[in-house]
Amino acid sequence: MNLIDLNRDGGIGANSLFLQLGELRILVDCGLNPKMTGRRAAPDLSKLKGKSLDLILVTHCHLDHIGSLPLAMREHPDAPVLMTQSSRILIERMLHNSASVMLRQKEEENIPDYPLFTHEEIDRIAKRFTPVAFGQVKRFKVKKEELEIIFHPAGHVVGAAAIELHYKHRAIFITGDVLFEDQRTLPGAKFPAGHFDTIIMETTRGTTERAVDKGRATEFGRLITSINDTIQRGGSYLIPVFALGRMQEVLSVINDARKFGKLVDCPIFASGLGMDLAEYFDEIARKTKHVNFNRQILKDLKLKPTPRKLNPGEDPQQNGLYIISSGMLVENTPSYTLASGLLGHARNTIGFVGYCDPDTPGGALLAAKTGDSFVFETIHVKTKVKARVERFELSGHADRDELLQFAVQTEARSIILTHGDPPARAWFAQQLAEKMPHAKVFDPVPGELYLV
Repeated sequence: MNLIDLNRDGGIGANSLFLQLGELRILVDCGLNPKMTGRRAAPDLSKLKGKSLDLILVTHCHLDHIGSLPLAMREHPDAPVLMTQSSRILIERMLHNSASVMLRQKEEENIPDYPLFTHEEIDRIAKRFTPVAFGQVKRFKVKKEELEIIFHPAGHVVGAAAIELHYKHRAIFITGDVLFEDQRTLPGAKFPAGHFDTIIMETTRGTTERAVDKGRATEFGRLITSINDTIQRGGSYLIPVFALGRMQEVLSVINDARKFGKLVDCPIFASGLGMDLAEYFDEIARKTKHVNFNRQILKDLKLKPTPRKLNPGEDPQQNGLYIISSGMLVENTPSYTLASGLLGHARNTIGFVGYCDPDTPGGALLAAKTGDSFVFETIHVKTKVKARVERFELSGHADRDELLQFAVQTEARSIILTHGDPPARAWFAQQLAEKMPHAKVFDPVPGELYLV
């Protein structure tokens, strides 16, 4: 098998892999790097120049995995695109939101490359999106070659799949982004046991040791306690969330806490893409049974829309709970602007409930100490860190020891490391070398061709 990592910067960004099995050419995901803008944010598709793609596979609908998909589909108009049934329900809404954001950024920040694709293009390509049920064996034939494809539930987010490939006598397993632990809205990953020749695995939490006594239920209990304390002190509470997945889980937990009298009475603000996606979750729950969410939650919580005008550096003075994106406080998002007004007041709290890339404002804030100066560069706000900044172990990614255990039991002869910062990949490389001395471990340099 030939492999090229098309993610220009490696790490976690515009996730995209090119695989060649015999004459079959396959693209796995085609994401957008949230820390970059313009064409620089997309994978390096120039590496495919002169090559025709036979198939595109999508692991899940987070934008770091699908945000550049229309670009690949434009250049390879005959390649079918396979994904899970739930992802098929979500993907158009996610791409349309991305197109809208790029149009706004073009106007506000004068980015010539944007939009990378249009709403009309999304509508045109949608007919190529093909849903495949979990566990179904999909046989794909082209150029006298045959490939068997099986999607397995990967936890992580609604629709997320690990992908099992069988080509001739070779078995390949791509974990995608995976979480083995059950979420409030979604069961954990269910991977097949046994041997695979090649594993392509994510490494996101390679630098994070298994937390003792920090299971999901315990951490959500801590979150509710933290919210109550902040509101009772007269403060506001910001939970930066990913619009897809984490917002719906947090809303479910908050609803349960309120229903059982464990949450202090306060207004709850939520709006944006995550609220739209909650409606899609309800549809997925009815059609596939792979998610536990009901739109009634939105009515029961009596959610209020986030104020349309958030002024940089200003505390809105509205004592309440704010559940808004982005989860990493990425620039020019509602959570970024609101945080700039809350951070300078000790009565407030910002509670992170997911992974934060160290290079994002969220990652920088988690690394800051009380009393430090903190700069929100794009909105020209400088403030002291006076609010409480808390982190809750509610990642959507698997514990490193669980992933390592899965890899070891496969007895794979080759393992490719993806979706992780260099230190995280280094931890996996070292552990795999010790526990699987006969396996070849690859940490691919972006753009380089590997024979695996």
